[in-house]
Amino acid sequence: MNRPIRILLVDDQPSIRRGLRMRLGLEPDLDVVAEAADGGSALEAAARTRPDVVLMDVEMPVMDGITATSHLAGLAPAPAVVMLSLHDDLDTRDRARAAGAVDFVAKHQIDRVLTDAIRAAANRGIEDAP
Repeated sequence: MNRPIRILLVDDQPSIRRGLRMRLGLEPDLDVVAEAADGGSALEAAARTRPDVVLMDVEMPVMDGITATSHLAGLAPAPAVVMLSLHDDLDTRDRARAAGAVDFVAKHQIDRVLTDAIRAAANRGIEDAP
C-alpha cells in the first residue's frame, strides 16, 4: 500500500480513543481519519470517510460494535474491521467473526499486536480486490 492506511476509531470512551490516536500517530503508515463514540456514529463516519480499517469496540451505547460491524459490510468498498474488547473470550470472538470482523484484539494487547492487526487487515483488502 503506497498511501497511509486510513483508520476509523470507534470506542465510547474518549480516553481510549485519545490514547489510540496518539499511539497510532507514531506510525508513519497509519492515519486516523475519524472517530466515533458508538456504532451508529461509526456507520455515518465510515460512509463519509471511507476508511481502510475500522477499529471497533464491542460494547457501546446506541449500537454495539458487533451490530455496527455487520452493517459495515454493506459499504462499497467495505472496510476491514478489527474488533477491540476488554472481553477476550471465545463467545465474543465468535460473534465478532460472524459479524464480519477480520481480527480481534483484546484491549490489554493494544500495543504491537494492534498495529500488526491493522496492517494485516488493510493488506487483506488489497489481496481480495479484483
